[in-house]
Amino acid sequence: MTPLEHSRPSRSPSATTTADPSATRRDFLKSGTAATVAGALLGTSAISPRAYAAGDDIIRVGLVGCGDRGTGAANQALMADESVHLVAMGDAFSEQINRKLRSLKAQKRVADRVQVDEDHRFVGLDAYKHVTDACDVVLLAAPPGFRPEHLAYAVEKNKHVFCEKPMATDPVGARWVVETVKKSKENGKSLVSGFCWRYHLPHRAFFEKVLNGDIGELPCVYGTYMATRIKEMPPASQRPDGMTDLEWMVHNWYNFTWLSGDLLVEQACHAVDWLMWAKGDVPPVRCTALGGRQIPQEGGNIFDHIEVNYEWEDGSRGFLAQRQMANCYNDNSCYLLGSKGQGRIRFADNWFPGTDWKYDGPAPNMYQVEHNELFESIRKGEPINDGDRMINSTMAAIMGRTAGYTGKELSWEEIWKSDEKLVFDTPDWNAPVTFRPVPMPGLM
Repeated sequence: MTPLEHSRPSRSPSATTTADPSATRRDFLKSGTAATVAGALLGTSAISPRAYAAGDDIIRVGLVGCGDRGTGAANQALMADESVHLVAMGDAFSEQINRKLRSLKAQKRVADRVQVDEDHRFVGLDAYKHVTDACDVVLLAAPPGFRPEHLAYAVEKNKHVFCEKPMATDPVGARWVVETVKKSKENGKSLVSGFCWRYHLPHRAFFEKVLNGDIGELPCVYGTYMATRIKEMPPASQRPDGMTDLEWMVHNWYNFTWLSGDLLVEQACHAVDWLMWAKGDVPPVRCTALGGRQIPQEGGNIFDHIEVNYEWEDGSRGFLAQRQMANCYNDNSCYLLGSKGQGRIRFADNWFPGTDWKYDGPAPNMYQVEHNELFESIRKGEPINDGDRMINSTMAAIMGRTAGYTGKELSWEEIWKSDEKLVFDTPDWNAPVTFRPVPMPGLM
């Protein structure tokens, strides 16, 4: 089996039915699989490769999720192609749109192509639909808990997509993404993921040598994501009067597992992706994990450290150390122990100790390369689709987090069959909010 075949939902794909493109997560849960779209939808503002043969036609881009990463993606899209225009922005909160729009317009090189009219600034939980409807290429950068639904809508609307990592926060959402990836391939549209190191040229050269066997078999791979705290949960005393529970959670989404996936899934997934890359994107067969919440804080339900032990079918092991605490040792690296040698990557450094190999080619900004290659693929009519590997790396991270939360050994098959659903339907800001307390391994 390929990695993606391991991750198929248990329900037969033949159960898929044509549905309204606005189908929600609730609809998916009822049907057991993502909805597909009738052929008539293929005409809805889809980019025709032929239209861009001369390279001077406008490509309309929309941004969903106007945080720092989303705004960075919008800027990189504008830098990637001189005929890209940003025409729509959507976020849960209007002040976020206005602040980041000013930031983009301050960038002299792209300011004249930031053309987001007042009526194309969409606010609310359904903003992603309006942004998607208004553009040719949609950049998805809202909190990850919403991503399966946002991605499904974009693909149903036949759009090219840049999709930030991770692609889901629970197994139910991940299975939805699997079906969406299938549909994106059928549509022939590009789907580029936010696993940005895959677009880092030195890393590409490094992993090409690893996968070619230059350091032999890999009995052990060790990845780290040890960093300081980011976006800590503020005390309840700072919550503005009148702000609903859901608004408070979305404002502080890093701190809630249903929205972020925990810091292992939301941030350390990059290190998980290194492990998957080193293993040829073949998923592990099982894992165990240790983790907890050491630094007290008011609110939220995520861990601040998790250590995961992955095992592959051939008995090889992958280890991941994730910790995000202030005043501690930081490290973001990947160490490979091969049967014929060793390798190490750390940001821009890629080397094989004991050899004279050193990458000496260009090293452009990997975030920019993502968008350069995305828009080049659109111009050429040669779509890129990162879907298989992006969802498998996401699920490997979810599996590690779940093992840490429960204290159990989990298999790849078990996590894909799991009915765990962290994300709840959010019809409006006043919807009742319930979420699990901080996990206690072995107890809950």
